[in-house]
Amino acid sequence: MGELLAHLEQEGLLENTLIIFSSDNGPVLNDGYKDGAAELVGDHSPSGGLRGGKYSLFDGGTHVPLFVYWKGTVQPVESDALFCQMDLVASLGKLLDAAVPEGLDSKDYMNAMLGKELHARENLVLEAQGRLAYRTTEWFMIPPYQGSERNLTGNELGNLGEFGLFNAISDPAQQFNVAAQHPDILERLQKEFFAEVNGFYRSDVEEEALK
Repeated sequence: MGELLAHLEQEGLLENTLIIFSSDNGPVLNDGYKDGAAELVGDHSPSGGLRGGKYSLFDGGTHVPLFVYWKGTVQPVESDALFCQMDLVASLGKLLDAAVPEGLDSKDYMNAMLGKELHARENLVLEAQGRLAYRTTEWFMIPPYQGSERNLTGNELGNLGEFGLFNAISDPAQQFNVAAQHPDILERLQKEFFAEVNGFYRSDVEEEALK
């Protein structure tokens, strides 16, 4: 990254370049790649304290870093805005004044990307290997799924067997299932989730073999 920034600055392009740094999913130390990750990790926690990892419906599986840098345009700010990578399509399209097709799941949150606003999505459907969950700015709901608790990597998958409800603000590590304590919130999120996924949810999703 340092070499990239230095090259852009040397070429006089840094102030005209929007740099986006992110990841495709949460962490996994050993899912078949011989890269030494498990041996080199030491006492570092790749998930940053979040529950789960790659392949998981818990936040450690779908919550990924997103850093946006644009010299002279983006001022440093830390944001808790709910933003999805699919929103890059509509957001960058807006920035470039490009024609973005109607009906996409992608939404324009360029102001959130640039740090001008600290709010974006109200809700988001998450997916991990065909299993779905529902996230709002405050709540995280995982519907029941059959299957093993963990896969061969050791990562917890989010197969709870019952509805899980977690407060994303007071319990970001998702240690406490508070579905029984908040039946009204759970019912509201269930209605929103099932209306959004429109028949795509099923509890018996077959676990994909690791490649």
